[in-house]
Amino acid sequence: MNTCIIIDDEPRARTLLQAMIEQYCPQLQVLALCEDLPSGVKAIHKHKPSLVFLDIEMPGHSGLEILDFFNPEEVDYRIIFTTAYSEYALQAFRFSAIDYLLKPIKHTQLIEAVERFVQTDKQSQVQQLKALQQNLEARTNWEEKRIALPTGHSLYFLQPKEIVLIKGEAAYSDFHLSNGSKILVSKNLKHFEEQLAPLPMFYRCHKSYIVNLHHVERYVKADGGHLVLTGNLKALVSIDKVNETFELMGRMGAG
Repeated sequence: MNTCIIIDDEPRARTLLQAMIEQYCPQLQVLALCEDLPSGVKAIHKHKPSLVFLDIEMPGHSGLEILDFFNPEEVDYRIIFTTAYSEYALQAFRFSAIDYLLKPIKHTQLIEAVERFVQTDKQSQVQQLKALQQNLEARTNWEEKRIALPTGHSLYFLQPKEIVLIKGEAAYSDFHLSNGSKILVSKNLKHFEEQLAPLPMFYRCHKSYIVNLHHVERYVKADGGHLVLTGNLKALVSIDKVNETFELMGRMGAG
């Protein structure tokens, strides 16, 4: 059975989450309830849980400081953050591919998060946590953000400027990068359209393509119309999106 601990400075939040886990997630055993990060760190060393529910906003130490208490090789547990953060911060979680539960926690969200934990390879989260810290600090500075792309047993971290285009292939998305390489991710294009929505340089110009407007070199009218991007990559443009594409390219200084 998978084990977990709960770290939250609010007593009611701790006991409520424990009750929800016991009722809705029988595959998890709660080993300890901790009121702050230092006591949580002690509980992690003692119980060696496979999962930690970690509040972010706590007095004394933020949950984001957990890496300060462990060497990278010691982080052999997964983390699900609990947070009441604003939308810009939640986007940082999505970019970093780190799971979170938004307070007040709903049992349906808890069940889904635990199921994702059970199905995910138990690889280290160190790089994801570092990316999260960086993304939270970057706020609206998209050049400093890092996007995590999980692929099988690997996790790639990219800066937005490295992504030239994303091509949808049914339930998969094929990332074409500025260095000429490709990364195939087992998530559909809709997922990345929503994830990248706050970054204005990314635009879904066709049902099968999301492009980085900063990499657009020209528009070709032949064969129904398509964009040519860095590396001579091509992306189709839907007829009903041609004018909007031109408008956005003008704003970005593309083309």
